Amino acid sequence: MIFDVMTLFPEMIESYCCFSIMKRASEAGVIKVNTINPRDFTLDKHKKVDDTPYGGGAGMVLMAQPYVDAYESIGRSENSITVMLSPQGEPLNDGLVNELASYEQIVLMCGHYEGFDERIRDIIKPKEISIGDFVLTGGELPALCLIDAVSRKVEGTLGKIESADEDSFSNGLLEYPHYTKPREYRGLKVPEVLLNGNHKEIAEFRLQQSIERTKKKRPDLYAKYSEKSI
Repeated sequence: MIFDVMTLFPEMIESYCCFSIMKRASEAGVIKVNTINPRDFTLDKHKKVDDTPYGGGAGMVLMAQPYVDAYESIGRSENSITVMLSPQGEPLNDGLVNELASYEQIVLMCGHYEGFDERIRDIIKPKEISIGDFVLTGGELPALCLIDAVSRKVEGTLGKIESADEDSFSNGLLEYPHYTKPREYRGLKVPEVLLNGNHKEIAEFRLQQSIERTKKKRPDLYAKYSEKSI
């Protein structure tokens, strides 16, 4: 899986990918994260990539030329998709993450300021994706959320691919509670069913815990799960 990230702040992306699971996956060749800085493609001698909006208004708008040229410099495979991180986009969820994981290459466009010149959308025609109904300073954090989530679905990133299969949302439910040593801490004990070695009972217990947790914390998800179970 290759991630090509168009960003004005490549250090933000590169730094995150130097730790933990992302670092191990990169070193193992399971994923590759490249950064492309539109400033390197601007025709302005001062490396300017933004300007005031036509029609007036607060803030600055990212110019079409540096971003389109930067995008066109990226070699793209047949099985690739281009994503613009935008609060106007489709909400990122587990289903969409699974869809994105089916691609060999994902090009990510990180915005800033008041956003992109609309002609960038018109020319590149990216899929727009949002991580929530709120506005951030730039698209780097959403891009990293997407990279992290998709990478977990790529075989070889996690020690066991089953780890991703058991995450929250993978079956429409929140994940069940986990416990480790010691068996008792401050009067709180590990449920006995997790200690008896009966895998069938453990699976049933965990499913029930997931259902109860989802019903309490995310009734919206529980309602969808209940409809599918009927």
